[in-house]
Amino acid sequence: MSTDTSHVQPRPEVVPPGEWSFPQPRELTLPNGVRALVHDVPGQYVISVRVTVPAALRHEPREVEGVAWIMARLLDEGTRTHGQRELSELLERRGIAIGAGMSEASLGMDMDVPQRNLAEALDLLTECLREPAFEEGEVARLRRTRLAEIEQERASAGRRALKEWAATYYDADNRASRPGSGTAESVAAITRDDVVGFHTAHVHPEGASVVVAGDLTGVDVDALLAGSIGAWTTSGRTMPVEPAPAPRAADAARVVLVDRPGSVQSEILIGSPGPDRRVDSGWAPFPVLAYVIGGAPNARIDEVLREDKGYTYGIRAGFRPRQVGSAFTVSGSVRADSTVDSLRLLTEILAGVGEGITAEEARAGVDFMTLTAPGRYDTADAIADETSGLAGDHLPLTFTSDVIAAMRQLTPADLDAAWREHVSQERTIVVVGDASLYRDEVEALGLGPVTVVPN
Repeated sequence: MSTDTSHVQPRPEVVPPGEWSFPQPRELTLPNGVRALVHDVPGQYVISVRVTVPAALRHEPREVEGVAWIMARLLDEGTRTHGQRELSELLERRGIAIGAGMSEASLGMDMDVPQRNLAEALDLLTECLREPAFEEGEVARLRRTRLAEIEQERASAGRRALKEWAATYYDADNRASRPGSGTAESVAAITRDDVVGFHTAHVHPEGASVVVAGDLTGVDVDALLAGSIGAWTTSGRTMPVEPAPAPRAADAARVVLVDRPGSVQSEILIGSPGPDRRVDSGWAPFPVLAYVIGGAPNARIDEVLREDKGYTYGIRAGFRPRQVGSAFTVSGSVRADSTVDSLRLLTEILAGVGEGITAEEARAGVDFMTLTAPGRYDTADAIADETSGLAGDHLPLTFTSDVIAAMRQLTPADLDAAWREHVSQERTIVVVGDASLYRDEVEALGLGPVTVVPN
């Protein structure tokens, strides 16, 4: 008995993925000089808008550090035209989500809105930038919120490790050594006048950029931008925000044990100097190196500490680029009784990177970073975030595409050279856990001077 297979369609041929590049926006200058970058993304009917305004944390007065964070958080909490409750209800009815935050060198405002409400949303976004109310009661509420968060952060081993690491790694006189959203002392001192003063001094259209991404079919986005963000004016001028290094402390190469008696786990954070995204030899090797070392469950670190030893559920590694320079960090939690051996193994693994990356590792890292890129940037919000980041850091808009293209050409020798030439082996190590269990043994590892501090 025979079977007729003439109606069966042949299997489609599987072909290698084609070349991919990050979409390039259409660029225009608005009437007030704001740089606008527009992505038309068919089928993405929730429009993503990102505004970036030059404003550096290092320009905060030392005694009220955290004022920029409170200022940013209050931008969508009421304006002179719409009070807090009225604005909140208006945003909710129109499906508009607005948020704001501060980075090292800029204020960022994010907005996502259904296409049909884009015009009204842009007007409201501009209103939030131009005339925030900063009501006394809202400033007091945010001050209390931040103080409560500071207390909660002490209970998070990861947050506590990061705070102690920054204080140890960076020079104490540099803003980077202190929490971006302020300390308990500086936040408690913030008044409404401080918030208003920071906004008046630093939030201006000069040097700002706006990114719009989504399906813009039938939308005159140029006119909408010109009549909203493009009509925003102030009486002041933007304070220059030039790229500035964050110097390391003279005694940064040491171990700090944050004592948390009774902890059944230890949080480990190891960091050493690395390059920023403007490195002369190119940024492409560094995300690949991070992936190979600790960017995936099959990376070198997890292969040993998770799969072989069972010390952890996962430890990750990566670069944290700043305006100038970066830190290569390794972080994660381990069983308390494995703390010393975990530190020993981690330092051995990092030392082993200098002995070379294999061809198999290089290919796995390159494939992951390049072949997943189309998926990472497949939505309007992801496209807007990336474009806004490039614009805010004054990087070429082709940067992402150029890095992906350069990754495809990387060899193990390229990765080896990048690691040897640009990643320091002087490490700042912080461990949050029960220091009484392992202090002496950690000292015996010879990783540097050991200090114990309270939680």
